Amino acid sequence: MRSTRSLQRRPLGETSLELPMLGFGAAPVGNLYRPLSDEAARATLVQARAEGIGYFDTAPHYGFGLSERRLGAALGRESLTISTKIGRRLEPIAPEARRAVRFGFAGAPDLTPVFDYSYEGVLSQLEASRERLGRRPHIVYAHDLGALTHGDDDGFYWEQFCQGGYRALQEWKQQGLIHAIGLGVNEIAVCERALAELDIDVLLLAGRYTLLEQAALERLLPACEVNGVSVVIGGAFNSGILATGVQGEGPFHYNYEPAPVNVIERVAALETVCADFDVPLPAAALQFPSAHPAVVSVIAGCATAEEVHQAKVWMDHPIPSAFWDALKEQQLLVGNAPVPAEGDPVS
Repeated sequence: MRSTRSLQRRPLGETSLELPMLGFGAAPVGNLYRPLSDEAARATLVQARAEGIGYFDTAPHYGFGLSERRLGAALGRESLTISTKIGRRLEPIAPEARRAVRFGFAGAPDLTPVFDYSYEGVLSQLEASRERLGRRPHIVYAHDLGALTHGDDDGFYWEQFCQGGYRALQEWKQQGLIHAIGLGVNEIAVCERALAELDIDVLLLAGRYTLLEQAALERLLPACEVNGVSVVIGGAFNSGILATGVQGEGPFHYNYEPAPVNVIERVAALETVCADFDVPLPAAALQFPSAHPAVVSVIAGCATAEEVHQAKVWMDHPIPSAFWDALKEQQLLVGNAPVPAEGDPVS
């Protein structure tokens, strides 16, 4: 008998969509940090479908259109759920501006992302994504709004979105061209602002609700429950440190930067408890956020077919309730954090 945790589906807010507990993050197939051939990317996406994964998240920013194109080419017209993002238009660059890696993406097309949350800009971005994907997405997130990305320009871009791009998304949703709209971000504050000011269906929150961080439990996740807004969790490994652990030589990455000492020490403590219960740290990292009632999916970024299979194995790995109790007793997990129940449905 094998666990079916990762195949369970949860409804997304008040929409007709249901998302599987395990989704696919398509930044790696857009050549995130390292180049992939078209053939290797296709094999990764085909493996995801073979594993039963039916939700794929991408963005124009991922490889400057490369991730969307590869997703469209590999998945064709299969029945599955796709989300993409708006907020950056892609403009050509001169050949002399080429670099091996730009904005974290290797061997990408001769395009560069430019922030644009305007009405006309977002309509143009939506059409460009439709062309690359070969279909309209089901969910569209406004990508990287907030002070973390925009600093002093945060107010300008927030107003540009609220007065422009948000209206474009609403129109597409009202016309039935897309099913759900929301934000795809790495910070809590802008999510809380969106809940207060906008009518959205879903938040894609990356890196802010994990084994290392549970501040979202204080206000954001309860507010999502009250407002009927679903949450998709990205960055469950906090940029890799919860996937690799800290037993090797490193380097260890957290929030896309070298991990500070206090984070390394906390991960080491998590690994000790994992060893006591024979639980892989990445399995705990993937499964933990899935237990919150507001969370409808946890997306794992995968670059190879092997990584896809491993993510599925981790999501299905049985974890005893005593493991979560031990984390709370050692104050490695906040006491009110929902945790997966032991004895999930099996096939």
